[in-house]
Formats: sequence, structure tokens, C-alpha cells
Amino acid sequence: MAEKDRPGDDVPGDDELRADAAAGDDVPDDVADSTTGSGGTALAERSADSEGSPKAKKRRGGPFGRVGGFFREVVSELRKVIWPTRKELLTYTSVVIVFVVVVTAIVSGLDYVFGKGILWALG
Repeated sequence: MAEKDRPGDDVPGDDELRADAAAGDDVPDDVADSTTGSGGTALAERSADSEGSPKAKKRRGGPFGRVGGFFREVVSELRKVIWPTRKELLTYTSVVIVFVVVVTAIVSGLDYVFGKGILWALG
């Protein structure tokens, strides 16, 4: 299924972000020069990114602000979900139903056999 090109597979703009991060274009020259050794660029990117992150913003106080923030995050995560197509949903549903029927038949058969065996041995 990964080879299918479905809506939501490729987030617009993420390729440009990866290319910029790989090239190091978003790091100013003075910051890049001042950091030496391995990981200097990553440290500069991390400190620059942390200023604009949602966690750095001041959160609204009180229980209503926290509940509202929770629901905003839930909606944000649900937008990232890749929902199955109707055909995939029917396929998955039928596979689950067949699996449940087969396992139920196996358990019922074993229950019957062991029940008869116990009645024969003890009864």
C-alpha cells in the first residue's frame, strides 16, 4: 500500500524543508562560523527553531484553556491521518470478520472436544 499515491502521503513543502536543512541554508554565517565540531549546525538550528515553536509560546491558563488546547491538538493530529479508501476498508473489515469466525470455530471445537473428554474421564 505504500506505493500508492494518496492524498496526505506527501505533505506540501516538506521536501523543501529537508533540502534546506541538508544544505544548511537557514543557518546564518556568523552562527555557522562560531560553532565548530560535530553537530554545531544542529545546535544552531535547534536554538533557532525553539524560539518559534508552539511550546515556547505562553499557554493560556486555567482548565478551559488547557481543554481547548487539547482539542486543537486532537484536530491537528486527525488531519495527519491517512484514511483508508472504501475498497481498503471493506477488505480490512472482511479479513477481520473471517479471522474472528475462524478463531471462534477453533475455540468452540476445542471446547467441545475437551468437554467430551472430561465427561468421559470423570463421568
